[in-house]
Amino acid sequence: MAPLIELRNVSTHYVSQRGTRVVRAVEDVSFSLNAGQTLGIVGESGSGKSTLALTLLRVLPTAARIAGGQILLEGDDLVPKDEEEMRRIRGKKIAMILQDPMASLNPLFTIGDQVGEPIRLHEGASRKEAWRRAIDLLKAVRIPAAETRVRQYPHEMSGGMRQRIVGAIGISCEPRLLIADEPTTSLDLTIQAQYLKLLRDLQEEHKLGLIFITHNLGIVAKMCDLLVVMYAGRVVESGPVSRVFNTPYHPYTEALLQSIPRMSDTRERLTAIDGQPPDMSALPLGCAFAARCPKVFDRCRKEAPPEFSPEEGRIARCWLPIQAAGEAQP
Repeated sequence: MAPLIELRNVSTHYVSQRGTRVVRAVEDVSFSLNAGQTLGIVGESGSGKSTLALTLLRVLPTAARIAGGQILLEGDDLVPKDEEEMRRIRGKKIAMILQDPMASLNPLFTIGDQVGEPIRLHEGASRKEAWRRAIDLLKAVRIPAAETRVRQYPHEMSGGMRQRIVGAIGISCEPRLLIADEPTTSLDLTIQAQYLKLLRDLQEEHKLGLIFITHNLGIVAKMCDLLVVMYAGRVVESGPVSRVFNTPYHPYTEALLQSIPRMSDTRERLTAIDGQPPDMSALPLGCAFAARCPKVFDRCRKEAPPEFSPEEGRIARCWLPIQAAGEAQP
């Protein structure tokens, strides 16, 4: 069976007006996801996670362009499609929940109009029918008094309710793929747990493929089947969550896992990754993580590691597993 979404060597670059500066925000990214699965994408700020999400939706800012690769949604390549074709796909087949719900919600329109807008646009429903379905969607995301809430405005809702409302908008036309970009950042722990359970329930009910972008590896462990670790615009490691957590192949993945606080740990200070991510417009000759890596050796500074599969279903961009495999060809 073909994957729900498959990326093949996708690159997205930001180019200055004069073309003299190129920021390789996403470079040569590949992964696939089946219907009903959840993929977690993790990495520090600036690693390319959100740009990758915007690339999937083809809603990049003016300065950005897809420099290469294929984005196959149920076998259909999205890269060559024009804006009119993409408008029919966004919301209907692929949708996104943004990190800040107030960036998604218009303060001048009621909740009913905003939840119902995709239904009217994609399915040609009347305003009355769209509002009726909006009430059902608010109930589905467990907002109390939905009949009253549809007539209210975003500023009248709590942060947790606004996050649930953008979730209702995301599933309003039953998309095949839902992208959640840091959807729990602004929520307290109790509401966060409820929201994560809500996403899981919605996924099971609607058979969604879910891409979860987050800094929180605890959420990844709880929610995700597959994990992609990004650094400096590239995928440095990927594979099933349990296997990546138990045996990380890339030192960056290992450092991220070591930085997680543990209740049984007696250390007074958390493990930190020294240094800063590299300038994306002037990446070093070798591995982008070399300047911060505790296991670096000469080859890392001179030659960028290729994509290598140390075991079935796993990918790593690091010279260490290649060296351990006896210089096997990637």
